[in-house]
Amino acid sequence: MAEEGEEYKSVVRSKRVFFNHLDTYTCKNIGKFLSNCVVGASLEEAGGDEEEEEEAQSVQNEVSPSKTKEGMFQVVGTLSKSNAKKSEFCLETYSATSREELLKYLLQCDVIVYNITEDVQQIDEATWAASALHTNIETFENPKMFILISTVMTWARSKPLDLDDSEIPFTEDDYRRRKPHPNFKDHLTAEKVIIKLGKTNKNKFSTYVIASGLQYGVDEGILHTFFKDAWLGEMPALHVYGEGNNVLPLIHINDLAGVLQNIADHKPRTHYLVAVDDSAHTLEEIVKSISSHLGSGKIEHVPRENVFLTNELTQMHIDQLLVNLRMEAVYLKENFNIKWVAQTGLLENIESIIKEYKLSRGLLPIKICILGPPAVGKTTVSTLLCAHYKLHHIHIKQVITEAIARLEILSKTDGGEESEEEESSENYQELLDTVKENMEQSGGHLDDVYVIKFMKEKLKSMSSRNQGYVLDGYPKTYEQAKQLFTLEDADEDEEPRGKIPSFDKTSCPDHIISLDASDGFLKNRVINLPESVVAGTHYTQDRYSRNLALFRDLNTEDETVLNYFDELEIHPEHIDVETDDDAQYRTVLKQIVQSVGEPRNYGLTPEEMTKQEQKAAEDHLTQEARLKAEYERKEAEETAEKLAHWEEWNKRLDEVKRQEQELLEAQTIPLRNYLMKNVMPTLMEGLNECCKVRPDDPVDYLAEFLFKKNPQME
Repeated sequence: MAEEGEEYKSVVRSKRVFFNHLDTYTCKNIGKFLSNCVVGASLEEAGGDEEEEEEAQSVQNEVSPSKTKEGMFQVVGTLSKSNAKKSEFCLETYSATSREELLKYLLQCDVIVYNITEDVQQIDEATWAASALHTNIETFENPKMFILISTVMTWARSKPLDLDDSEIPFTEDDYRRRKPHPNFKDHLTAEKVIIKLGKTNKNKFSTYVIASGLQYGVDEGILHTFFKDAWLGEMPALHVYGEGNNVLPLIHINDLAGVLQNIADHKPRTHYLVAVDDSAHTLEEIVKSISSHLGSGKIEHVPRENVFLTNELTQMHIDQLLVNLRMEAVYLKENFNIKWVAQTGLLENIESIIKEYKLSRGLLPIKICILGPPAVGKTTVSTLLCAHYKLHHIHIKQVITEAIARLEILSKTDGGEESEEEESSENYQELLDTVKENMEQSGGHLDDVYVIKFMKEKLKSMSSRNQGYVLDGYPKTYEQAKQLFTLEDADEDEEPRGKIPSFDKTSCPDHIISLDASDGFLKNRVINLPESVVAGTHYTQDRYSRNLALFRDLNTEDETVLNYFDELEIHPEHIDVETDDDAQYRTVLKQIVQSVGEPRNYGLTPEEMTKQEQKAAEDHLTQEARLKAEYERKEAEETAEKLAHWEEWNKRLDEVKRQEQELLEAQTIPLRNYLMKNVMPTLMEGLNECCKVRPDDPVDYLAEFLFKKNPQME
């Protein structure tokens, strides 16, 4: 039998599968699933030879995105956004500019899948694509299959099968009786068109319609808003819209992908299929389960109208979350070979689904422990890390304060009729009294047994498990670390030598940062602190010296807190804060971020992004104003400097002119004296004679007179 299977696999050819909008939730996850499937693999009987299953699985795992194996599904398709990146599992993506070009691509494929559950604008394209392929049947070289992924919302207003028993579910056999939700009438029309087109020539062109349940899983689809709110923990309770007793027909996205795989392999005679899991969970049950396993565990009923206040939910999502519909996928269970992820429903598989959700979204906790001597800056660095990574700051004093406040609330809780709650209330009061008495006897300090109890509760809280934490300066000793992180049921005697000791990986930090500095540096830093900061703290001179000496004593033995983490193969990273001149510890923060890596959360919220953009805009305007003021200041200084230089130059020019004038005047004195003595008397005499005689040509007369009277001529 195995040889026949191997011979069958060797002749199986690959199938090219087209998806519309491969970058959307449904098609992306189904396409990724099919790209790792061998054509015809679902034809094998469930529970067959394990070796064959392992071999098929190994073939799937060896698939390379750059080179698709023969006999695998080859995924191609279009993208909803032109700037979307091509996924690794895609063989090709198309950006068809016209329907003629798109039809050319469709004709190259064996299976054409159109999803209309996310974008109503795709309904028209889906019906056109099926009609265009039907028109070109005669040109087909190989049979083609068209699969429409529709929604159970086309059944939303169907009349109950039995008016006396509303819990009887609808099945595929009842599909002619289905009545759609008013907003899903176009979906119903598309379903009818697709089924009709597949009846004319089934050997060459077969069509199928899948009435899909509400899709969830991986990064969570329609239920994402509940998962996100629970993970963030910013709401005291998850909202249940209305009474929450409406039944939601659900299906995990990978189970829906398995349905498509089986249709492509089996080519079933039934052309209308219902794809839902076996559950009949109400909205309240679903939200309660998500809250209990991912959030605070609390839910709050709010008016149905409040659903419109959620920005992440579209009108289509709202209609689906408020539907009340019982359905059963009889055909799938009886005829298909599906390796179900969550056949029994979300509630029964919630832990694995939450794990899948966190991995797919990269929402992994970051757990950091900051250690070091007193006054080295542990709290400063912890605060910076919490702000950068959006983590919870765990400080011993704050944990104790919160624990006492919580005990005071729980001790006053009225247990009502349940005796167990009354007993627990009494236990809380007893613990509270014991803690307060212990603190009074110890001068405000609390014994390690209680501190470790409260610390464990904090580290195992849902917020710490979801986002992570920064543990500020605790534990201080090897023994404290051991009691805090060692598993309660671990037996030290059974631990083999050389093996890593058992510890609680869910609460233990992944990164240990040890801030180092010399005693002189630390004492100098404390001395320079303002008096208002030092007063009433352990930074006073005597207390600080004792605390620093105690820290040094605790960290000179072989069994230090850093040694404990070394034994767990969580090796501490040492950072010398003395090398950082920045009082804000930005260099230290940069070193830690490089070691820890990028944040693992949802990033900035829309409000935070808006604030960040506003701040960036304000900073830009401030920078521009500063640069403008600086430019104007420099320009004014240059102008004033030019004016000063111009004034100085003018003064110097006037002085030069004055000196030149004096020099000229000094140089003209001898000539003037000579003229006054030798020239002017003769000239005056000649002018007088000229006036007396009044000759016809005075100039000639005067010249002749001067010539006659010239002393040199005499």
